[in-house]
Amino acid sequence: MSARSYSRVIHWFRRDLRLTDNTALHHAAAESGEVVTVYIISPWRGEHRWTGPARQEFLCGCLESLEKNLEGIGGRLVFRRGHAVAELERLIHETKAEAVYLNRDPDPHGREVERALETRCRKLGVAVHAFKDAALHERDEALTAAGKPYRVYTPYSKAWHALPKPPVLPRVSELRSSADVKSEPRPTLQTWGLEPSGATLPEAGERAARERMKGALDRVVSRYAETRDVPSAPGTSRLSVDLRHGTLSIRELYHRAVKLGAESKDAETHRSVRVWLNELAWREFYMQILWHWPEVLEHEFDPKFRGLAWSYDEAALVRWRDGMTGFPIVDAAMRELRETGFMHNRARMITAMFLTKDLRLDWRLGEEHFMRSLVDGEIASNNGGWQWCAGTGADASPYFRIQNPWSQTKTHDPDGTYIRRWVPELKHAPTSALLTPPAPGMRISGAAKNYPLPMVEHSEERIRTLAMFQKHKERHIG
Repeated sequence: MSARSYSRVIHWFRRDLRLTDNTALHHAAAESGEVVTVYIISPWRGEHRWTGPARQEFLCGCLESLEKNLEGIGGRLVFRRGHAVAELERLIHETKAEAVYLNRDPDPHGREVERALETRCRKLGVAVHAFKDAALHERDEALTAAGKPYRVYTPYSKAWHALPKPPVLPRVSELRSSADVKSEPRPTLQTWGLEPSGATLPEAGERAARERMKGALDRVVSRYAETRDVPSAPGTSRLSVDLRHGTLSIRELYHRAVKLGAESKDAETHRSVRVWLNELAWREFYMQILWHWPEVLEHEFDPKFRGLAWSYDEAALVRWRDGMTGFPIVDAAMRELRETGFMHNRARMITAMFLTKDLRLDWRLGEEHFMRSLVDGEIASNNGGWQWCAGTGADASPYFRIQNPWSQTKTHDPDGTYIRRWVPELKHAPTSALLTPPAPGMRISGAAKNYPLPMVEHSEERIRTLAMFQKHKERHIG
């Protein structure tokens, strides 16, 4: 398509809240004389399955930042509220736009909306230009020799690494936008009927995201392999929140990390960069799983585990959610989540294993709580992680591999730093008391009186969980 093919187009911001290396916005600005930029506010109010106050609060900050950034280059961010296709159709009629530009959403709901928009725009005689942006490789790019999607990570990652990576596009530096397009006010938490979460959140917006990227590349990625499993250390990049909201480009992150490895003569840096890049591949592996098997949001990925006799105990779920299980490492992680909207990845595995293998509660209960609580909540990664821990997912941990929270503490928080940071009731407990379970019916030595006894005995629950899976196998598999 030649430059300036249109007089006026719409760019629909979704999860791409930035000006730098934004694929659809780049093409819209290059191919049209005028660009109407719009963000459509979802019409729901109250509770939502896939989000909560912390993430919506961060989103509001990102939108405020984006609005200012657009004004700085001559643009204007229009806000509309309602169902996306209907609102875009109204905007097309009002502005006489000739095309709609957007970056594709990797999730099933976004996919349905895109199909509906294309159908509506076809009837209107308006072009739709949809671009890959949230992932380096999506949908059908990394396939088996037989042209099928991968179900196992390792061969997927080999194919993923072998594919050429798209280049970084320049920052959009100038836009022309009409000033007379009607706009709703920029959203606040009250727009969705939400109250503040009380969590201490990272600074929102593209500038803050770029500062986090610089810090991660300067101080974290080069030592990622040795520090990533220590929840008390600043050993992870903490950029998942920026990838989720699109305040950073996955392409720029990838190429900067590769450059870091290529320019270093340090073997540990080379190893750490490779390990970190593998995490990007895991992210896109789960996106591919969700794309090809959207039923995983309701059912176990592995059909042989559908119908497992998960229990439901509201009181147990509340204790897990509130960080009052009596297992220090689990409680520390759940409180970190409540107070920051974030949880270290190792801690995510420990808490998910505890819910599904010690309490035998349905993984979907944990998946939903995480999505409502995490600022970086990514539907595909969250579902993949929960099903991995439950033993039911793609390339999952075998069901009989059941993590012991006490052993995990010895390995990943041996001095109790992480636990004491988030569980003040254990501030004066000796480290040895945090690493081994107390005698049955006894309190953890040195714990405050308001800290609960362990709610279950891990070794006993492990036996019961193995029996649950074995019974299911005998009934439904063997």
